[in-house]
Amino acid sequence: MGIFDEELKALREEILKLGSMVEAAIRDSVESLVERKSDLAREVIKRDHLINALEVKIDEECIRLIALRQPMARDLRFITTAMKIVTDLERMGDLAENICERALELNEEPQLKHFVNIPKMAEITQGMVRDALDAFVTGCSRLPYEVIKRDDEVDDLTVKNFEELLSLMIQDPKIIPLAVKRTYVAKYLERIADHATNIAEMVIYMCKGKIIRHMEIPEGE
Repeated sequence: MGIFDEELKALREEILKLGSMVEAAIRDSVESLVERKSDLAREVIKRDHLINALEVKIDEECIRLIALRQPMARDLRFITTAMKIVTDLERMGDLAENICERALELNEEPQLKHFVNIPKMAEITQGMVRDALDAFVTGCSRLPYEVIKRDDEVDDLTVKNFEELLSLMIQDPKIIPLAVKRTYVAKYLERIADHATNIAEMVIYMCKGKIIRHMEIPEGE
């Protein structure tokens, strides 16, 4: 294996490390809310700077490889895709931090109702992130298309969550401040799913050289 291949392998491993950190942040942020673990929420917020630092490191390595190695075709698509992926991952980390901030507020208040939709959304979203990164590593497969299609499930749960909370707010206007904060959490998870979708779309571009953003996925893809 040549030096450039070794460098690309190391880059791939760093991106997987970043993805693992972001997955953990999403998981822990939702746990801090559902289980009312404020110390865990503070820990996730404290760890966010590690995600930011690794994103910058990977970006700098991508720029170095482009300048020094002058990659062509597939290798160039791989590196430029990597630069975009780490931006999406860093933003997911920020959204996990946002969930923790809401958790710290909500954990100080009486429990409004048991969480049902948000844990489901978190489970789907974490799976989307994991599968999008697996697709990036393993190359062309059905996986990125499946990630994109699962985004609809998260959107549906976002709407369902809002409708249920709206019904509660109509019955008891005093709970509006708490209910609104819970709608924020669902929105943060929806946006994380959108970023996972972005990664899946970029993987398809990396593999096929085809940009599918803002396009319907044909049946059979």
